[in-house]
Amino acid sequence: MSFDAFDRSFTRWMARHGILALRLSLGVVFIWFGVLKFFPGMSPAQELAENTLAVLTGGRVPARIAMLGLAGWETAIGLGLTLGVFLRATLFLLWLQMAGALMPLVLFPSLAFHHFPYAPTMEGQYIVKNLVLIAAGIVIGATVCGGRLSAEEPAAGRAGAGARIV
Repeated sequence: MSFDAFDRSFTRWMARHGILALRLSLGVVFIWFGVLKFFPGMSPAQELAENTLAVLTGGRVPARIAMLGLAGWETAIGLGLTLGVFLRATLFLLWLQMAGALMPLVLFPSLAFHHFPYAPTMEGQYIVKNLVLIAAGIVIGATVCGGRLSAEEPAAGRAGAGARIV
């Protein structure tokens, strides 16, 4: 098999299986991070999440209750993605959760950055990685109404050719 034939075959395989793999892997991440929040001290994001939730709720919701709510929310997103059910509602919950997850960049810039805006702390890196989760949600969302990836022959000189959403 030539490299070009292998490349075309592999591209078709990725087009057939990529969205499912993305949805399942994103679901596993949300389940994993969500379940950790059910157990005090297990999530490395616990303090950051508690502080953010305290600001967002005006301190009216006790930290433990807020964490349990967030744990349930993230776990529900993960289950929806993993099982492929209620995807519109699941993605809506994901967008809301991601908006909240990015809030520490605004609310606590000194915690998120050594030097704003170009040198994130470990917490800042943890938050910024959510951009990848948001992009994954966008790609999955493009398939909710029947969109799909389809392998296409690369056009000469065209960057990014090889698969497209149809």
